Amino acid sequence: MKLIITGLLLLVNIAVFAQTGTIIGTVTTSDDQPAEFVNVGLKGTSKGAITDKKGTYQIKNVEAGSYTVTVAVIGLEPEEKTIDVRANATVTVDISLTESSKRLSEVVVTSDMNRYNNKNTSEGLRLTTPIQELPQNIQVVSSSMLKDQQVISMSDGLVRNVSGLVRNEHWGDMYANISARGAQIQAFRNGFNVVNSYWGPLTEDMSFVENIEFVKGPAGFMLSSGDPAGLYNVVTKKPTGLNKGEVNFTVGSFDLFRGSLDVDGKLSKNGRLLYRVNVAAQNKGSFRANEYNNRYSIAPVISYQLDEKTKLTLEYNYQRADMSNVGSYYVFAANGYATLPYDFTMMPAGIPGTKINDHSIYANLTHNFNDKWKITGQVARFIYNQEGSSAWPNTVFADGSMIRNIGIWDARSNMMMAQVFVNGEVETGSIRHRILGGLDMANKKYLADWSTGFDLDDSANRFVPGVSDVNSVIGYPNHLFDSLRNALPLEQRAYGGYGFQTQSYTSLYLQDELAFFGNKARLTLAGRYTDLRQAYAGPDDKAKHFTPRVGLSVSVDKSTSVYALYDQAFVPQTGVMTSGAQVQPITGNNMEAGIKKQWFGGRWNTGLSVYRILKNNELIADPNQAPTSGLSIELGQKVSQGVEFDLKGTLARGLSLIANYAYTDSRVLKVAEGVTALKEGDVVPGFARHTANAWLVYRIQSGALKGFGIQGGASYLGDRQTYWEASPDPSQKIKDFVKVDAGLSWENDKFKVTANVFNLLNEYLYSGSYYSYSGAYYWQADPPRNFRLSVGYSF
Repeated sequence: MKLIITGLLLLVNIAVFAQTGTIIGTVTTSDDQPAEFVNVGLKGTSKGAITDKKGTYQIKNVEAGSYTVTVAVIGLEPEEKTIDVRANATVTVDISLTESSKRLSEVVVTSDMNRYNNKNTSEGLRLTTPIQELPQNIQVVSSSMLKDQQVISMSDGLVRNVSGLVRNEHWGDMYANISARGAQIQAFRNGFNVVNSYWGPLTEDMSFVENIEFVKGPAGFMLSSGDPAGLYNVVTKKPTGLNKGEVNFTVGSFDLFRGSLDVDGKLSKNGRLLYRVNVAAQNKGSFRANEYNNRYSIAPVISYQLDEKTKLTLEYNYQRADMSNVGSYYVFAANGYATLPYDFTMMPAGIPGTKINDHSIYANLTHNFNDKWKITGQVARFIYNQEGSSAWPNTVFADGSMIRNIGIWDARSNMMMAQVFVNGEVETGSIRHRILGGLDMANKKYLADWSTGFDLDDSANRFVPGVSDVNSVIGYPNHLFDSLRNALPLEQRAYGGYGFQTQSYTSLYLQDELAFFGNKARLTLAGRYTDLRQAYAGPDDKAKHFTPRVGLSVSVDKSTSVYALYDQAFVPQTGVMTSGAQVQPITGNNMEAGIKKQWFGGRWNTGLSVYRILKNNELIADPNQAPTSGLSIELGQKVSQGVEFDLKGTLARGLSLIANYAYTDSRVLKVAEGVTALKEGDVVPGFARHTANAWLVYRIQSGALKGFGIQGGASYLGDRQTYWEASPDPSQKIKDFVKVDAGLSWENDKFKVTANVFNLLNEYLYSGSYYSYSGAYYWQADPPRNFRLSVGYSF
């Protein structure tokens, strides 16, 4: 770690400040009207600007030399001019487009409405190749999607935007727990693996999120380890260099009141020192009694352009969550799923809630050696503190009565991570090489105490769902948990049970993307070496492993590419085996193939992929133990395979569509010795065989109703498999999931109003599983029909 920080400081010290000039100008249309929202850039560099309402632009701090100025509008051919820039001088470059203002307006409007279709990934994914040319299924959920759908948290329905994603057993809004391709995918934030335990990380508030990238399949290029099923990377908002801001207010069902503010601008006249601040506050109730979820967040970011080639970015994210007992979302019954009203709760009033403080600190330094080679170094620290409790029944009797229990759940996580990676290009003859190489290091520690609890009922006074008064308890010793906290620090309580886990690793990665035949074919050769040390309630487990990666992408034409990928998996696991055996890392391989196509000049695109993931040694929770026991069993060998289809973009002027479908199958190929809960050929719990989603937006582009829009969507999950284990009664299955949403909107240059109705058909929606330890079914219901109204003002 010290070596990485020293290297970052050295980069700052060796940076050379160059003498620079400025480029200014005006872009006009063929009928001599100012061209607004046009991209003006310097070819081969990252320098550029966007024209304002007067068609003017300014590009500062340009090193002396010869450049090609490029003016680009999506849907039109770019126009170029060659210029010379001298030190300490200003050069004026005016450009007249060949299109009329009317035609340009149509194109710009189409471009603006094409906000669902991202062409590139963020810097956090380290890849400089456009998504279209990558041998991988990568989908980006843009900030425009989040706003149109009124998504306010990672747990708030955004999975509809990507094929095959489902959420299982997510404990409300505590953590996302997103699954794809038959397994839980890893959570990343700004390129860092932020998984601190099975129950983390805390869901991100969308106020400080720019977009979310979903990487299907193995992702060795991310340097840190992860499941071959994939990962999602939350990209936070950064300064743009524009002086702007936005304030939003949202109200909705179940006493939802929310406000957020986004301010972006310059702290210095020369534009080298930039800032961005996002704040949000939320009060939110529930359709269930005695349940709430209040959130607060602040996310300041500062970036400083040390010179033309070097930039330093410092960022801090703070989230505070005050929520009800995290087990209050679940309902238990002995006779099947959804046998009680959707708003039924087992949680009495007066039970203290859970408080979470989540801190994320980042420092990122980038240095461009030239227009082809770049080095990035970044460090991050993640601190998580939780104090609360969890509800779970002690006993569920055959007649459906039960003894409720409240258990302590305090937790603390501390993660320190550092990364250095280099991107570059070099040519050997007619072959172009895109090089990615890097070092990734992390040290993670998680402590938790769930060892103490008390019953709310007893055998003589059982709780009978639907009959007993939910607030009737035999006694609640409020002082019990506080006395325990005061008597013993969390470290001692955690080490006294199964409540601690640590992980540290160093990973080296090298990738070469070789482009042949003028970039018509791209061969990716890569390898990752990982040195891992981890522990879970016991001595350290150590492992070292090398995993290769081979990918091929071929451009059939300018808009179509086909690809194939092979990757070997090495995924560290933490856990305590019920048998006491040592935990082994997951090993296996992934094979994937697909086709990507852009339609009508890139206004919308489609992707079709097929995959087969083979995994060995994967741990699953022991179904014969309590969920909070922390005990696991080794499954043996598992195969996940399926087909995925995604469509995204603008079909016609003002009409945008997101649609996707996935078929998933996950089964046991081999069973490890001693495993009796599953047998060869059994379906592995935790997925939906069929998932389908659609979201359609139409916005009027002209006339008196310009800016008005109508939107709606639907989600379908068919042949759902339980998350924990299958029911012993074949007739008891989780029903198919059908959800329909619809809304209206209006926007202009300053204001945006959005209103949506969710679960329009008022269906009883839920997810759940059978739980043999209690001999009961449990489920978590989704909200019934509800609405949200948002008003935003941009300045």
